[in-house]
Amino acid sequence: MIHFVRENMAPLMFGGMIIFMLVGYPAAFSLAAAGLFFGFIGIELGLIRPDFLGNLTYQLFGIISNDLLLAIPFFTFMGAILERCGLAEDLLDSIGQLFGPVRGGLSYAVIFVGAILGAITGTVAASVIAMGVISMTPMLKYGYSTRHTMGVIAASGTITQLIPPSLVLVVLADQLGRSVGDMYAGAIGPSIIQVALFCIWVLIVSLLWPKDVPALPPEARTLRGWRLLIKSLRGIVPSLGLIFLVLGTIFMGLATPTEAGALGVVGAIALAASYGTLSGRLLYQGMSTTMRITAMVVYILIGARTFSLVFQGVGGKVWIEDLLTSLPGGQVGFLIFVNAFVFVIAFFLDFFEIAFIIIPLLAPAADRLGIDLIWFGVLICANIQTSFMHPPFGFALFYLRGIAPASIKTSEIYWGAIPWVVLQVILVVIVIFWPGSVTYWIERATKIDPSKVKIEIPQIDLPPPIEFGPPQQRR
Repeated sequence: MIHFVRENMAPLMFGGMIIFMLVGYPAAFSLAAAGLFFGFIGIELGLIRPDFLGNLTYQLFGIISNDLLLAIPFFTFMGAILERCGLAEDLLDSIGQLFGPVRGGLSYAVIFVGAILGAITGTVAASVIAMGVISMTPMLKYGYSTRHTMGVIAASGTITQLIPPSLVLVVLADQLGRSVGDMYAGAIGPSIIQVALFCIWVLIVSLLWPKDVPALPPEARTLRGWRLLIKSLRGIVPSLGLIFLVLGTIFMGLATPTEAGALGVVGAIALAASYGTLSGRLLYQGMSTTMRITAMVVYILIGARTFSLVFQGVGGKVWIEDLLTSLPGGQVGFLIFVNAFVFVIAFFLDFFEIAFIIIPLLAPAADRLGIDLIWFGVLICANIQTSFMHPPFGFALFYLRGIAPASIKTSEIYWGAIPWVVLQVILVVIVIFWPGSVTYWIERATKIDPSKVKIEIPQIDLPPPIEFGPPQQRR
């Protein structure tokens, strides 16, 4: 028995972690407990030395001193403020009026506003709740089907996870050891494809089931001409300004993601002040939300690092690499298996847990197979979108359940989400078989090869030395 445990410590440890997750105990404490438990067993069996666990201090210090993770509280705080400042209402009202005469017009408006909010806030909760509060009542009032309404609101909020400055992309960049700027650039193509897929589905629904997505009646289209133009500009121009402040400064190399997040917070506060919604209560709510999410992320990362250190110490990294690189089909076979696994595990784990626990196990195998880790990270991010949408544990569905009227059945929310989950899976398939959808945007950036950089230092004629001392001592 002892020989079996010694030879199979890595798979036993991985299985123990899965059991802890399924039991439902908090992920951060489950990971740390599993890591320490198997660490002590590994010491007793002679697989690792006692002083090996001393590396935990360096791991934990590395988490606390990681400047990149400072972007998380900044983007979270920015999203919490924008969720309540009034910008989303202006955007949805003006874009909804523009698309009002078209069947499914409000659905198109929700998708586009969700994409714009995603490019500003970077947090799913802020987008889903804001879109639900603003758009749910008008859509149901004007005859949109309940299932379609719930599905399009949830989907438009979860696309925030893929559109820069997504928090998930920041975390994945950190775990994969890649630039956040490159990760953001790589996500541009899939983001555009996802929005296009959503709009195509709305078009299909409007053709096949027109009663589910009626056009706005004439009396509901109150804005026309210049009034509509001014209303649209009032919502769109500040949004574009804030997008440039956050993303533009990163892509132009003027700011790091953390600095851009700080700029975004200042811009969000200024925007809330311009809408007259800035208050002490708003700031307190934003800071409270930020504190809870940041604390959760740090604790999960501490637990994940504890587990990962011991797992590598007992040979887990080699076991995972050999297991995944031996799959049939090469790169494509590996990507199909990994994405199927992530899709299933997302029923039980949220996106932070997947990023901190699963990705460090998969990344070495992907790198060994020659897979571009930016492509791999964006692909996983597109897949993790589904963790918010598929029943029964999708957070976006829980957010909707919290703000939907009691008359709407939970089953209606679940059934409404299914077509949009299928669209997200289609995006994953597209990105797997068309890597250029990610790499094209990275390759457009200027690449500098440090080995070819030549620095020439000009030769300067120095003046003769100055002599000191009495005149008779000078020569």
